[in-house]
Amino acid sequence: MALGFYLDMTRCIGCRTCQVACKDRHDLHQAGPRPRRVNTFEAGTFPDASMFHHVMSCNHCENPACVADCPTTAMHKNEEGIVVHDDSKCVVCKNCMMVCPYGAPQYDEVKKMIVKCDTCKDLRDAGQVPNCVAACPMRALDFGDIDELKAKYGADLVNELPYLPPASYTHPNVLIKPVEQAKSETFRAVVL
Repeated sequence: MALGFYLDMTRCIGCRTCQVACKDRHDLHQAGPRPRRVNTFEAGTFPDASMFHHVMSCNHCENPACVADCPTTAMHKNEEGIVVHDDSKCVVCKNCMMVCPYGAPQYDEVKKMIVKCDTCKDLRDAGQVPNCVAACPMRALDFGDIDELKAKYGADLVNELPYLPPASYTHPNVLIKPVEQAKSETFRAVVL
């Protein structure tokens, strides 16, 4: 069993509620790290230009580069296969930040520690969903067993798009229902 996130890009409006809910849950300051982040892109050219949003956190990869390159095992996979960080073992070498192709581990200047998505394990243990999933007003996010998410949301899901690293590198446990524009090779990141 592999656990991961599902993103329906056709529903996401880029409101960043998931991002704020994650920062609030982890008590992260405003200008600090964003374990759950929303990125906006433009695609195409006039008169067929468009904009889309991609929501990302740790993809809890099958072969996580952050775990392979952590010298202290602070970054490791737990009994569920979720990639977690043990602050007590971390020497803040930032190797995990340098090798993760998705930018999931981030350094918190205030806490002087690496932070990343832990899928709100304590909430899930209490029978709830991760905070980002609960907060999304468009119900564009879900979390669970990857095979069950595939069965629930259909066969047209991907884990690789032109603006993402090749999935073959770490085998991310994420499923995406993309908008057509996200498949374009002519994308540009937009800062909102």
